[in-house]
Amino acid sequence: MKNIGIIGSGTMGIGIAQVAATNNCQVFLYDQNSLQTEKSLEGLQKVLARLVEKGKVEIEESENIYNRIKFCTELKDLKDCDLVIEAIIENKEIKQKVFADLESIVSNECVLASNTSSISITSISSDLKNPSRFLGIHFFNPAPLMPLVEIIPGLLTDENLPQKINDLMKSWGKVPVIAEDLPGFIVNRIARPFYGEALRIVEERIATPAQVDEAMRTIGNFKMGPFELMDLIGNDINFSVTKTVYADYFYDPKYKPSLLQQRMSEAKLLGRKTGKGFYDYSGENQDSRAKNQDNIDEKLYQEIFMRIISMLINEAVEAKRLQIASDEDLELAMQKGVNYPKGLLAWGKEIGYQKISETLQNLYETYQEERYRQNPLLKTL
Repeated sequence: MKNIGIIGSGTMGIGIAQVAATNNCQVFLYDQNSLQTEKSLEGLQKVLARLVEKGKVEIEESENIYNRIKFCTELKDLKDCDLVIEAIIENKEIKQKVFADLESIVSNECVLASNTSSISITSISSDLKNPSRFLGIHFFNPAPLMPLVEIIPGLLTDENLPQKINDLMKSWGKVPVIAEDLPGFIVNRIARPFYGEALRIVEERIATPAQVDEAMRTIGNFKMGPFELMDLIGNDINFSVTKTVYADYFYDPKYKPSLLQQRMSEAKLLGRKTGKGFYDYSGENQDSRAKNQDNIDEKLYQEIFMRIISMLINEAVEAKRLQIASDEDLELAMQKGVNYPKGLLAWGKEIGYQKISETLQNLYETYQEERYRQNPLLKTL
């Protein structure tokens, strides 16, 4: 697979294009919005220039990477591609329309893939004439830096295709994991409590966003707290993924979206991309995340950490029970996809599953909500 088509030139699209071009592929980058493409290509030039400055690539190679990416103004320009990866808006109907148009353009051997983070692969491919060549290839942002790639076959995907894409991703220097076609796949399903429970804690005025972040960094050794990470991802995007997972699991209370995050999205307080979210990134206040605070309440921080980590471990155990992926891939996914300091199954063993069980039981007794129900496997580990 040397001719790679990318549909969508936003952050993910240009990132995937860079990865493919770096691995000697000819990339055909298509987007209806030529201004967005020009902006992304200018950004790529700056990224490559920084890599040259840091001595990570030679100037000649940086030029070759850039020149391997061809900007396309029409979908038919992707006709000779071996693989086409779609990276556009998270809307099933729009994605289906793109693939329906694309199917009549590319060869029968061309593999079609979506970079969706949460929409069902089977659902997207349901109207295709040949859904056996369709699957999910989910990169994480920023695609050139994050090693994980989730490979998601749908119910109609050819059984040999996931391994073929697995081998391709390895040749691109990625860490691929194969996941079931369930809402959120591996990472976006298991990680929901990292955001959801943090938001709940703040909504209840138990702690501030800065306190929650500080607790998860200092006690859990996370590189970023949940509110820092939501600001980086974009509150609108994070909220959208939560809504998708919640609806696709038939409104399971575990995945209930946050009213606070909805209000943040409505107010356009989206995080870094708008200059302000849970923190202020504009002007003199740029990157104003509270670290090393005075008067740290160690008891409060421990309670915050145990509440969030228990919910995360419970979700990982649920994924294990349902065999969404192998234990090894579950652990790899959270470490390589969202930079968790440890695999959650190993973390549960380290803390003690009994302690996790007690924490969840206390939360359930306090709130009387199904949100805090324990996975039956938790008590047997």
